[in-house]
Amino acid sequence: MKIREKAWEITFLCAAAFSILAVVLICLFLFVNGIPAMKKIGFADFLLGTKWKPGNDLYGIFPMIIGSLYVTAGAIIFGVPIGLMTAIFLSKFCPAKIHRYLKMAIDLLAGIPSVVYGFFGLMVIVPFVRNVFGGNGSSILTASILLGMMILPTIISVSEAAINAVPVSYYEGARALGATHERSVFIATIPAAKSGIMAGIILGIGRAIGETMAVIMVAGNQARIPNSILKGVRTLTANIVIEMGYATDLHREALIATGVVLFIFILMINLSFNVVKNRKTK
Repeated sequence: MKIREKAWEITFLCAAAFSILAVVLICLFLFVNGIPAMKKIGFADFLLGTKWKPGNDLYGIFPMIIGSLYVTAGAIIFGVPIGLMTAIFLSKFCPAKIHRYLKMAIDLLAGIPSVVYGFFGLMVIVPFVRNVFGGNGSSILTASILLGMMILPTIISVSEAAINAVPVSYYEGARALGATHERSVFIATIPAAKSGIMAGIILGIGRAIGETMAVIMVAGNQARIPNSILKGVRTLTANIVIEMGYATDLHREALIATGVVLFIFILMINLSFNVVKNRKTK
């Protein structure tokens, strides 16, 4: 029995060590190859430069940083209110008979490949935006709507779990004081689940800023600072995917350096998630 327990202990230790090793290797690859490229280009020219023209040795990624922030912010505006309201409905207002079917639909939404979302955006959302708002349809607005849809399953699932984890005594106490069902939910249950809800939103932001394929298909992929939400934009992830196949020398190193910047963004998001999670457990 002790031998079996020791074997499982070693197995779990190896699995954990492999996960840590994978992260360390990825970090080493990015920083070892990316930081020297930033030095060659110049940190200020690379991070704040507004021109991305590899043929002229211009590698400014500021338009892509702005594009990623704009698209992510738009996804938050579209996705967070809908996701949060849906989570509240599923947890506190949804009849039991239809809850399982809605939950299945949300789980299915989470399993749809990014390229399918991209096809849907290209065939449905792009023409809709073009006909209603003008422009050619491939824009920040289109990408924001599509990403808002893609982050819904994450926000809904995590937020619903957080709301369900709140002790029922909070709700019952509000009801005992004479509050209605709706008021009891919004003044007693939801505030108590705030940390968990914020964690779901942060995870949704991470999904939005790291998305590539769907954004490439609907965002227009124009490496410039947009002056309207109806203009095309290129994100950091799209910039890497579009050009890595033929990039060489400094161009390739600049794309890896772009990955470093994206990695730092994702790291900041994960740190924010950990801060929220730790605050929840205290």
